[in-house]
Amino acid sequence: MNYQQALDFLFPLHRFGMKPGLERVERLLEIFQSPQKRLGTVVHIAGTNGKGTTASALAAIFQASGRKTALYTSPHLVDFTERMRIDGVPISPEKVAAYCSVMKDVVTSLQATFFEATTALAFAWFADEQAEVAVIETGMGGRLDATNTVASDYAVITSVGSDHTAWLGTAPAMIAREKAAIMNSDSMAFTAVTDSEALAEIERTAGKCGIPLFILGRDARYLVDREEPGFLEFTLIHGSVRYSRLQAPVTGGFHASNLSLAVMVAEAAGVGEAAIRTGLANLLQTGYRGRLEKISSRPDLFLDVSHNADGMRQTAATLALFRSRYRCMHILAGLASDKDAVAVIRHLLPLNADFTVVTIPSERSIPAAELAELLRLEGNIPAVFDTPLEGLDHILRCADPQDMILVTGSFFLAGEILSRKAFPLSRG
Repeated sequence: MNYQQALDFLFPLHRFGMKPGLERVERLLEIFQSPQKRLGTVVHIAGTNGKGTTASALAAIFQASGRKTALYTSPHLVDFTERMRIDGVPISPEKVAAYCSVMKDVVTSLQATFFEATTALAFAWFADEQAEVAVIETGMGGRLDATNTVASDYAVITSVGSDHTAWLGTAPAMIAREKAAIMNSDSMAFTAVTDSEALAEIERTAGKCGIPLFILGRDARYLVDREEPGFLEFTLIHGSVRYSRLQAPVTGGFHASNLSLAVMVAEAAGVGEAAIRTGLANLLQTGYRGRLEKISSRPDLFLDVSHNADGMRQTAATLALFRSRYRCMHILAGLASDKDAVAVIRHLLPLNADFTVVTIPSERSIPAAELAELLRLEGNIPAVFDTPLEGLDHILRCADPQDMILVTGSFFLAGEILSRKAFPLSRG
């Protein structure tokens, strides 16, 4: 089996959708001699938003401390190998093919899902490479997520919001209960959750496990010192320790919460301040992309993977700080059908932008025409295109060098733009 054959095997597994239960992934892991038990120090991260940022920051910090660090995130933007990295380097296509060859028959007989097969592959590679630290991001929820086959040393819950409600429920406490299930009796727990119902559920679970829970806002607090496009400086005060003017190459003060969680975990794991500072500064070396990432200039083009109401609220609030610098703002948007499109749209409308809507390259896409109608009902008349590249080309033809362009709403949309490289590095 070669790499293309491996992808042709893996991607059709999406047809099985989501399946509750850990039995299938546990069976797959048995094929590789239970690699989930050989991952070194394990940090397991769940959350509606922010878990990718927290995971990438932690991986960068541990790597800066000299520890061989594995990172598992999802989804990928351009290539499948982005999902699993060791010290910032993605798995090789040859390794993907080799692991798929080993588990193919069992995956087929079990009708395992894409994420279950991918998780088994990642854990097997991490264990074979003898990673000293494994930073693992959940796919969805926590309790029945395929990643919950690990026994974490540090369990992190970044946030609780409304997403995947068909699976996780609609009430904050219900969603928090699913995410808090990544805790176990041997872990330390950390959270930045502020919703009282959700936080109470997280505290209850930690108490039931008999483990300490560290809460950002109670046990530590942060101050945003300065924020610019592509740059954030913040100070974290944790007990008697003060980390002054930490810097990271991210856009948006809201990231300070996620980065603070990462620092708190790293400190608990014995990482020193020098490595923490170096790691945050080198965050992009983990493959971190698409979180209000500026990918070209004149006009400034920002790529953003926010895809639910809570994430879009943070995106819009951040861009509002910089909006006055630009003559005009253009938004290229595409959404999946399981998102609260109206709520997402309403967060973006105050930016006073020209909208272009597209159909994202996913079976779950909201058709561009349907998204356009939702905008019209909110009093906005968007341009409508079938594909992301057509939409972006339209905006680039209309935009002035002094304008801002935001591409947002979906990992699929961001990945399509990046894979086609359909943007100039500079204009004017």
